Amino acid sequence: MAMKIRLARGGSKKRPHYSIVASDARMPRDGRFIEKLGTYNPLLPKDSEDRVKMDLDRVKYWLDQGAQPTDRLSRMLEAAGVLEKKVRANPNKAKPGKKAVERAEEKAAKVAAAAEAAAAPAEAAAEE
Repeated sequence: MAMKIRLARGGSKKRPHYSIVASDARMPRDGRFIEKLGTYNPLLPKDSEDRVKMDLDRVKYWLDQGAQPTDRLSRMLEAAGVLEKKVRANPNKAKPGKKAVERAEEKAAKVAAAAEAAAAPAEAAAEE
């Protein structure tokens, strides 16, 4: 049986609250699960201790049994020190979009034009 450690969504509209669960990979996201391992509340501040609560012993047990954590949970487990940090290299994610590049070029052109305009009167005054 393929096992996953994942988030099961709860809470009302615009007020999410997640349970960290170990479940069969074939079950739906909010469906049947085998064991509840903790909670995650994204509405709390990032430095709050109550934002992520996990039973790390049970998480380690399920990882030893072959359960695969989802991407978001693997990041939480890396922060908790349970998993080693993975190298994530997506150089395209950091690149600005077309509009941002165009705005940066326009701004650079305006700055260059302003610098030339400021330099021209200074040169004329220096010649006299």
